[in-house]
Amino acid sequence: MYFSSSRPLISHRRSRKPEQSNRGSSCIDISSSISKIRSCRSDLRVFDLIENQAVTLVDESDGSSHKDSIRAIRYGASGKLFVSAGDDKLVKVWSAESWHCLNTMQKRVSAVAVNGNDSHVCYADKFGVVWVVELDGIDDEGEVLLPSKKGAPLLSHYCSIITSLEFSPDGRYILSADRDFKIRVTVFPKEPLQGAHEIQSFCLGHTEFVTCIAFVWNPELTQGYLMSGSGDSTVRLWDTTSGSLLNTCEVSTMAGHLESNESEPMQVTVTDICAIPNTCSAAVSIQRQVYFQGIVLLSSDLSAHTLSITNVIKIPGESFIPTSISLSTSTTLLWMVSGASNGSNHPAGYSRVRVISGIETGPSSVLEDELIPGGTKLLEKLQGKVSVEESVMSAAAEAVRAAMSSLLMKKQYSDEKREFRKRSRNDKKTTH
Repeated sequence: MYFSSSRPLISHRRSRKPEQSNRGSSCIDISSSISKIRSCRSDLRVFDLIENQAVTLVDESDGSSHKDSIRAIRYGASGKLFVSAGDDKLVKVWSAESWHCLNTMQKRVSAVAVNGNDSHVCYADKFGVVWVVELDGIDDEGEVLLPSKKGAPLLSHYCSIITSLEFSPDGRYILSADRDFKIRVTVFPKEPLQGAHEIQSFCLGHTEFVTCIAFVWNPELTQGYLMSGSGDSTVRLWDTTSGSLLNTCEVSTMAGHLESNESEPMQVTVTDICAIPNTCSAAVSIQRQVYFQGIVLLSSDLSAHTLSITNVIKIPGESFIPTSISLSTSTTLLWMVSGASNGSNHPAGYSRVRVISGIETGPSSVLEDELIPGGTKLLEKLQGKVSVEESVMSAAAEAVRAAMSSLLMKKQYSDEKREFRKRSRNDKKTTH
């Protein structure tokens, strides 16, 4: 999710033996083996669960990771690298073996994706252009050879902010969702640096901004199917090959969010979707005007093209809005993060990490802080301190909602202001 003002990334670093990876106002990402990375304001904080210790990132280009709020983070499928992008107009590729920065590109980014074999990193800028950088290969030490430090334009949504990027499980397509309600399915070309010119389909049906997309599939399927979340209170199931809408799940009504005195459903926003590997299920985080503290579990019958809610896991006792979620497949734990870096009375920033066990096997439950992997050492590293006051969490929840409203809603300008902005554009200025 790109709309947060700060992003914690929790990253599970790969061990010396092969293991795996996954994805987050705060943001979280987990390589399915061992380490967690989160970002708070401009900080990327990493905790190695195998070594049970905090990790220090090294960026020899300028001595620091980012200088402004981090908007997007993403692990590669191999777990050997991850990508971070911030409001400082920097996109950085990191080794998850040496924890060194491998490459830095300049671009203000709203979403990032890494293809299945870690050969290409894609990122979207605020003008709706998706860029691609080719990675020449990853050696045994996790170092990456980069033939070019600049990205090449891959495709464009023509000034519509892209909110999510995703590669299909087979690597044939790259999918881009945007603020203008649409999802574009593009054939990922054999020569990506030459641009992607073949559109496979458009998935059209959402009535508000699309916030997140994720593929659900199992080994018995010949193809994966797409789930998408939106500000229109729905999660939708798509056949991406044809662009057909297969089913729609109204999460606001079906999750039982209505109060008894409400005559009509209250609109909610789906903030993140995390597919559960080798199943047709997914965990969904949502946000509504009156706080809903929990995760919705969805199951899809792909042969019957249906989508339904199977469970709602409540998070008790806190003003906790999960803004980003990620699954650790090696431990079947769902990691959640909530937070904001500004917009509240706590300028130092805020983030809170929670964990749910039993997502795949059941029964599901929210773990107490002392029971999560890494315990208080992990929380101190990723949150900045072990415990977070309720007043801070409530203020941050308001900041999270304000951040989404500010970044996903289109700004309205007067005719005079619009003309002034046009005259101020660099491509419209007269050169002498």
